[in-house]
Amino acid sequence: MKLKNILFIVFLLPTISISHFGCSQTDYQAIQNTNTAKDSLALLNTLTDSLKIKLNDTTLSYVEEKAKSEKKTLQIIGVGDMMFGTNFPSTAHLPPNEGKDLISDVDSILKSADLTFGNLEGAVLDKGGAVKRCSDPSKCYAFRMPEKLVEDVLKQGGFDVVSIANNHVGDFGNEGRENGKKFLKNIGVEYAGLTSCPYTMFEKEGIKYGFAAFAPNSGTMDIRDIKAAEKIVKQLNDSCDVVIVSFHGGAEGRSKQHITRKTETFYGENRGNVYAFSHAMIDAGADIIFGHGPHVTRAMEVYKDRFIAYSLGNFCTYDRFSLRGESGLAPIVNIEVDKEGKFISGQVTPIIQLGRGGVTLDKQKRVIPIIQNLNKTDIPEGIIEVTDDGKILRKDK
Repeated sequence: MKLKNILFIVFLLPTISISHFGCSQTDYQAIQNTNTAKDSLALLNTLTDSLKIKLNDTTLSYVEEKAKSEKKTLQIIGVGDMMFGTNFPSTAHLPPNEGKDLISDVDSILKSADLTFGNLEGAVLDKGGAVKRCSDPSKCYAFRMPEKLVEDVLKQGGFDVVSIANNHVGDFGNEGRENGKKFLKNIGVEYAGLTSCPYTMFEKEGIKYGFAAFAPNSGTMDIRDIKAAEKIVKQLNDSCDVVIVSFHGGAEGRSKQHITRKTETFYGENRGNVYAFSHAMIDAGADIIFGHGPHVTRAMEVYKDRFIAYSLGNFCTYDRFSLRGESGLAPIVNIEVDKEGKFISGQVTPIIQLGRGGVTLDKQKRVIPIIQNLNKTDIPEGIIEVTDDGKILRKDK
């Protein structure tokens, strides 16, 4: 029996006795009832004292157990671009075995975190949609991922939140955008990054998260409008424990691994100043910045005790992405933070995509020296180091 029910019964019985004493009785009966009431009150006091002790012990025990069970830190995983296969312009661009093998080598790692993030690059749509303008459809890089494929892979990896702010979310027009939003909501994966859904707030295991995503593309929240982005992040910071910001920005390709700290352009398009943007978002209250867009890995930084990954590269991009050289190498980044988002440490798990794509653990750990070198050249004042086994540590530790 629950303690509150015991308390109710104990207090109810003496109350009935005392109420009975208040009714019209003879003097003798009144005396007898008075004695009975005194006895009842004495018993009540004894039981109450005993229950107070039990209640205090129970409360203390509960508090102690709760304190033991509560996590002191959070593990937050971020990965880069994800495109699991497209049925456009033909189903030949879909993976074998219904995509079950795409992330099977790392799914247990992804699910081990308190929260897992990735950039979902493309429309989620079984068929239809107005494909973006292409002079040659056979060479058009328009990504239309079937719903079942996306659902299975996201669930297999335990993804909690994705960015839909990128240059491929509009590949199949408004129908593709709206269906993607509806689909993600139905499968319980949080998302943000369009002007129609700039941010999201959600709770998991008692922690309230805020998430916002930005890109330089049509229909997305604009990475180049830093003042507007700051306003969103400040609002999230006021309401949430941990604020995560994602951006899709910077120039693309193997020759664009370095951060310029200036506005970057690609094919004549302003892709934003990712360095200025990231610092401004942390100044506004962001705790973790996960960047992607260049399709290669870039440097990492801790600024004001908050973590920045300037590009997480290609994580799982089947068939329609170039995966040669550095383009096929990327990190899974697991960041340990306190409950206010302050950086404690991290871990890089190196992966490689071979052939047409799909994630494989890289035993040679080739992305680690890439990150080490980029950190030295691009963030020479940086306060973190990446060890040869992938640990991300403060230099003073």
